[in-house]
Amino acid sequence: MALTAIAGFFFHTSWWWSGAVLFIWFWITLLGSFLIRWNYHLKAIHSNKKIQDNWVSITFDDGPNVDITPKVLQLLDAYNAKATFFCIGKQAKAHPQLLKEIVAKGHTLGNHTYSHARSFGFLGTQQVMDELRKTNDLIEKITGLKMRLYRPCFAVTNPQIEKAVAQLGLHVIGWNVRSLDTTPRPASMVLKRITSKTSKGDVILLHDTSEKSVAVLEQLLLFLQENNLRSVPVDRLLQRNAYAK
Repeated sequence: MALTAIAGFFFHTSWWWSGAVLFIWFWITLLGSFLIRWNYHLKAIHSNKKIQDNWVSITFDDGPNVDITPKVLQLLDAYNAKATFFCIGKQAKAHPQLLKEIVAKGHTLGNHTYSHARSFGFLGTQQVMDELRKTNDLIEKITGLKMRLYRPCFAVTNPQIEKAVAQLGLHVIGWNVRSLDTTPRPASMVLKRITSKTSKGDVILLHDTSEKSVAVLEQLLLFLQENNLRSVPVDRLLQRNAYAK
């Protein structure tokens, strides 16, 4: 607004032009707040295409889920695959044994906020920090691990979240293959969307919250096996520390 006002003063531009600039800025900022891969407000890591190994990372959001997560873990075991689980704090509190099982099986844990509230993008910096700290402290109490990986809920980013993440020293993890497994799309369409895009170095987003995702995971693991690809924890693929020492 200041720049457009200055431009209007010195160059006698019309208010229509200034309004157009502000309109464009508003929409770019709005989209940048919801499209995490733009890295508009903060730097997130979405893939590692320079990796030499035939690795990908399957990641799960919104768990642990007492009905679904055990089935996911069973499938991962069957295919000797490792994954990363970005956990909601209140879900972790409700199912601590699942957290311990995830870690015991060699998978990685990450922070996905405590409440996963739809209003998360409107919280102030201190409130964001409280949510992330609460989840980190809870999971450390259960597992002994101090998490450093964070995935924004709803992929929402803004300056408040950026400040909170920086102060807590967290790595923001995005993705470059989004499955859309939480939409009404059938499992076959979700699977096709993933497999048509996946190659080494990719980070795949799934959710351990529905039977559909379990069905997709089974076929995805078979696809990876047939294409000589292996799922490893995201910290290994992206070469970032998952936990503080």
